[in-house]
Amino acid sequence: AKARAIVYANLYPLLKITFEEATGQILRAGLKVQLEVEISFHEAYGYSLIVRDIDPAYTLGSLAQRRREILQQLEQEGVLEMNKSLVLPRPLQRIAVISSATAAGYGDFCQQLDHNLQGYAFRHQLFPAIMQGESAARSIIHALDSIAAEQDCWDAVVIIRGGGAVSDLAGFEDYELAANCAQFPLPIIVGIGHDRDTTVLDFVAHTSQKTPTAVAAFLIDRMDAEVRMLSNYERISQLAVRLLDQRNGQVVQMEQGLRMALRHYQQNLHYRLDVLERAVNHYNPANILRLGYSITRINGRAVTTASALKHGDIIITQFADGTAQSEIKEE
Repeated sequence: AKARAIVYANLYPLLKITFEEATGQILRAGLKVQLEVEISFHEAYGYSLIVRDIDPAYTLGSLAQRRREILQQLEQEGVLEMNKSLVLPRPLQRIAVISSATAAGYGDFCQQLDHNLQGYAFRHQLFPAIMQGESAARSIIHALDSIAAEQDCWDAVVIIRGGGAVSDLAGFEDYELAANCAQFPLPIIVGIGHDRDTTVLDFVAHTSQKTPTAVAAFLIDRMDAEVRMLSNYERISQLAVRLLDQRNGQVVQMEQGLRMALRHYQQNLHYRLDVLERAVNHYNPANILRLGYSITRINGRAVTTASALKHGDIIITQFADGTAQSEIKEE
């Protein structure tokens, strides 16, 4: 069933201004609206609805619902967090930018990035796209395709658009665009609109900043962190060198101490060996024999007592200068 609705020319401008100020959306085809109407039947023109008022709150609810549906669909497909899970390269210097070449936001972004106080060098290239209107989503997807074809040349993608009417951001509330960003192989950083503006891309991109200049500040801050980290590495390296020098000095001292201890130990061993050698020499039978003593043996065994001998035994007596053989005649 269809019904023709009529807005009188004197009322339409007022309704249009009221609606767009409240919703931030241009009153256009495709929007869901709630109207207050008066039923009219004319003999010539038939049944019509005469529009008396419009309810912006209903359309705002519809837009929010559409965004929820897009995010829910992406979550069900398992791609909502894919871009967020990517790791930002280090350093983050090669930036593919999607924006309008004439946009003030793009100019502000380049100005802040190229003239940063720290003097960091960034390489960035514009992939131009239409950033508002019904063709915005398709244009941005085309730019993403161009970047994907040479993705090894870039560290990240930046999508930026300056402020304006909230209605100008309707092109970013698009499922196909959100799905492309969510599954893009490079991290995507967005800075769209004013501080108060939020689009579906803010929920699927790797990093969301409020404005183009905030994106530039984010990139500069990343380089600051990189420099601090490198400075820490340098300090750690210097500390490691000093520590190694100290350890090397300690090793040299330990080596010298070990060498000295080894020399003392060797000298002590030589001294003890000398003492033992003198003791052995002192008890050497040859030395005892030179003192006038002798050793008596029978059958090669030493005789220590006279009772061990008997008549007829042949004994050998060893002196310092030789031996003598004897026979026992009396016990």
